[in-house]
Amino acid sequence: MRLRQIALAARDLDTTLDTLCDVLDIEVAFNDPGVGVFGLVNGVMPIGETFLEVVSPVRNNATAARWIERRGGDSGYMVIFQVDDFAPHRERLAQLGVRVVWEGKQHGAATLHLHPRDVGGAIVSFDTMDAPGAWEWAGPKWREHVRTAVTRAIVGAEIEGPEPERLAARWSEVLGSAAKPDAEGRPAIVVGGGELRFVRGASDGVIGVLVDVADRARFRAAAEKRGVLEPDGAARIAGTRFIPA
Repeated sequence: MRLRQIALAARDLDTTLDTLCDVLDIEVAFNDPGVGVFGLVNGVMPIGETFLEVVSPVRNNATAARWIERRGGDSGYMVIFQVDDFAPHRERLAQLGVRVVWEGKQHGAATLHLHPRDVGGAIVSFDTMDAPGAWEWAGPKWREHVRTAVTRAIVGAEIEGPEPERLAARWSEVLGSAAKPDAEGRPAIVVGGGELRFVRGASDGVIGVLVDVADRARFRAAAEKRGVLEPDGAARIAGTRFIPA
């Protein structure tokens, strides 16, 4: 299992993409017409071999529109893991009573979206690729858009909830990976490609993306110019903290 992509839900797609591309020094590789089935438009940006997506609802009844309303604004939305085979995960999810709300296969890829009420904090997705190094959701030419001078990879996420220990325990069951205290005593789950941290907050949701930053001065300067720099050096974009790790 490998952390491969994180998606944000935002009302203003173009402004959000523009800000992310400027602060992180990345490029949009693909606008996937396939997300139209969910009432969305999107942009997918590679960061090394990992991916950041922004989805924006074009229908008021879209799940992402309801998500934004529930969260009180733009927010982290999906955490996507690449796996080799669905079979062992299906068995574990069935034992846990976790529902699959959407299942699809296209373009050499397959995906299982899990019901957020059965997990908490995000829509979790398990995805397989016919070619293991591929990532079909980023389009056929995503490697041509990789830029790593400033940000090299997504290396984790912060997920909040009123009971972070309970939330971490549930994610641990769903992912089949044990939760253990991190260096600061917070519950955390280490997965391929990164770490999931669980922190206390008002409601369940993804509030942070951990990024491997190669040029912190450039990251900080761009975030400050855009007015999104926070006192601790993170950048808040679309209701989500981008945290240099």
